[in-house]
Amino acid sequence: MISKKIKLGKNVEIHPLAYIEDNVTIGDNTKIGPFCIVRKGAVIGMNCKFTAYCEIRENVIIGNNTSFGSRCTISANAKIGSNVSIKYSFVLTDTPNLKEGGNKEVGFIADNTLIGASVTLMPGFNIGKNCIIGACSQVRNNVPDNEIWYGSPAKFFKANK
Repeated sequence: MISKKIKLGKNVEIHPLAYIEDNVTIGDNTKIGPFCIVRKGAVIGMNCKFTAYCEIRENVIIGNNTSFGSRCTISANAKIGSNVSIKYSFVLTDTPNLKEGGNKEVGFIADNTLIGASVTLMPGFNIGKNCIIGACSQVRNNVPDNEIWYGSPAKFFKANK
C-alpha cells in the first residue's frame, strides 16, 4: 500500500509490495525495494536505495545518496546523513528516556560513513563523519569523526585517513 498523501520526487521507484504511510517525502531517483515499510513523517533524500525488508520508522530523516542492504531497521526520530552505506541486518535501536515525560533516545549517523553487516547501534549513541563500523559490531559508545571501530562491544581500531 502506498499512501496518496506523500511527496514524491522525480524518477522514484517504489516496489508494489512496499508499504508507505502518510506524510512521507521521498527525493528524486530513490528506489524502495519489496517489503520495505516507510512510516509516517519520514523524509528520504535523493538517490537513496533500500534493498528489501527495511523498516524506516516515524519521522526518520535520511540524507542524499544513502543506501541500505536488506533487513535494516531505523528507529523513530533517527537521523542518517548523506553518502552513508549501510549493509544488511543493521538495527538502530531506541529506548524510552526513563525521566517522566521524556522522549525516546535514538542515535545519529553522520555523512560518509560505512556500516558493515549485522551491526547494532545502541540507543542514544552517535557515529561521526567518515567512519567505518565493522561487521557484527555493537556500538555502545559515541564514535568520533574519522575512526574505524569494530567488535562487540565495538572499540576503536584506528583512524580512518
